[in-house]
Amino acid sequence: MDERNGPDRDTSAPTGSPHSPPDSFIEQANVTDPTLHETFETNWPDCWTRAADLLSWDEAYDTVLEAADAPFYRWFADGRLNASYNCLDRHLESGRKNHAAIRWEGKQGERRTYTYRDLYVEVNELAAALRDLGVAEDDVVTIYLPMIPELPIAMLACARIGAPHSVVFAGLSADALATRMDAADSEYLVTCDGYYRRGDAFNQKSKADNARIDLEQDVRTVVVDRLGDDLPHVLGDGEWDYHELRDEFAGETVEPVSRDAEDMLFLMYTSGTTGEPKGVVHSTGGYLAHVAWTTQAVLDVKPEDTYWCAADIGWITGHSYIVYGPLALGTTTVMYEGTPDYPDRDRLWEIVDRNAVDVFYTAPTAIRAFMKWGSDYPARHDLSSLRLLGTVGEPISPRPWNWYREHIGGGDCPVVDTWWQTETGAVTVSTLPGIDEMKPGSAGPPLPGIDASVVDAQGEQVAPGEAGYLTIARPWPGMARTLYDNDERFLEEYWRRFSDPETDDWSYFSGDTARVDDNGYITVLGRVDDVINVSGHRLGTMEIESAIADVDGVAEAAVVPKPHRERGNIVKAYV
Repeated sequence: MDERNGPDRDTSAPTGSPHSPPDSFIEQANVTDPTLHETFETNWPDCWTRAADLLSWDEAYDTVLEAADAPFYRWFADGRLNASYNCLDRHLESGRKNHAAIRWEGKQGERRTYTYRDLYVEVNELAAALRDLGVAEDDVVTIYLPMIPELPIAMLACARIGAPHSVVFAGLSADALATRMDAADSEYLVTCDGYYRRGDAFNQKSKADNARIDLEQDVRTVVVDRLGDDLPHVLGDGEWDYHELRDEFAGETVEPVSRDAEDMLFLMYTSGTTGEPKGVVHSTGGYLAHVAWTTQAVLDVKPEDTYWCAADIGWITGHSYIVYGPLALGTTTVMYEGTPDYPDRDRLWEIVDRNAVDVFYTAPTAIRAFMKWGSDYPARHDLSSLRLLGTVGEPISPRPWNWYREHIGGGDCPVVDTWWQTETGAVTVSTLPGIDEMKPGSAGPPLPGIDASVVDAQGEQVAPGEAGYLTIARPWPGMARTLYDNDERFLEEYWRRFSDPETDDWSYFSGDTARVDDNGYITVLGRVDDVINVSGHRLGTMEIESAIADVDGVAEAAVVPKPHRERGNIVKAYV
């Protein structure tokens, strides 16, 4: 990546007027110490012990951070733990066995609630079944399921027996599934017959069957019967029915395998610039500590809360903030199989109302759709239970930010605009809602312990208001450890651009452009490769899209380059 692909002076719209969290929120917030940023800075890296202390360890770690083989860092070295135990067993032991762990909403009227005891039983039964099928410690199990409870159950069952899981988003094709299974050398698959979307049944098993045909390895497959008579299916060789397996191992318990903190918890495949998906490797100890701490500190989640991250577990947001973060804290997490506008455009607000959701976390894309549909839909429901709102997945401009706060949060809820990536594992840039002022359009300052900055092509920090490259200069616990079976690509894509290996000065390159203001608040502008050169001016697509999206009546906008004889390119917008 060279300077020609970098940003020039930022021309994006300024952030909106700042907001302070109300006193009523601060009084009950999990994190209220205004010196926390300074405390983390002066005690780095030992400051991260407060994240590790949220977990239960089989064996205490010796060292907070080992950097001898940087940038292949080791966090909480030689400590041992199990993610399934931390998300299940310890809550039973603390008297929370009858507390709701998952509240699931399926097609209209279809609901299931799993207590921590219920979840523990089903996870153990599936773990016993997987082990009986031959799954051993460190075998990668691929999970190809929609948003049904069996998805987090399968993840936790894998974690229980020390088998890393690789969740593939249910909407991806058979080819995508086969590519990921082949790359991970995965011989085990958990899938289903199909799923519902907008009232229609979709065949998932046919895609899984086609993927297996393309693989050289034999694959043992567990199939969840989701649709029943709506989509009859026949099991073939090497296939087992999920519910029959559970019946076979009913009541069995599996001792959680004690894992080294650096052992792989899961693989998450994400798109690469070369077209080949990248298998991002996340550890057990550092990742779980980071997601637990940010769920508590950024999202202000408490054990007694009902919390809803309206994302899909097939992506990193769902892993971190539907499954591992909230369950590690012993809270109630909501899952939803469906779309925001089916059977009506108030579907999400109906769920918030019925479940008395305390914290709601969604994407700006959804918020812009809510704006387009109008405020009458949320007004149909009692949203007064909401205490905090969050956004994730892309930058949010001031207008939808303010609409979200006003019409969903009643004008009083703090809104945390979180920046992070598959590779960072957990939130790295955000306001802490009990401490920091909120600026619509800006994600906020780096979290305590995160040394994020905006630099130019030479790696020098840019002046406030100038656009540059978003980097992180120090390691953090939730960071990806490598790319599966490809250390060299890991170094090339994330570390070499702004690092000096000779001086052991390593800096993570996010691939995003951003600017920072005088107060250290970071506004993310877009991807480095999302740049259109018009008459020598390099324009970030995210900046243009955000500006268009701020126009009244616009819900979504996308811009692409269109070749032009005189200007090289012009901008073409789809609105």
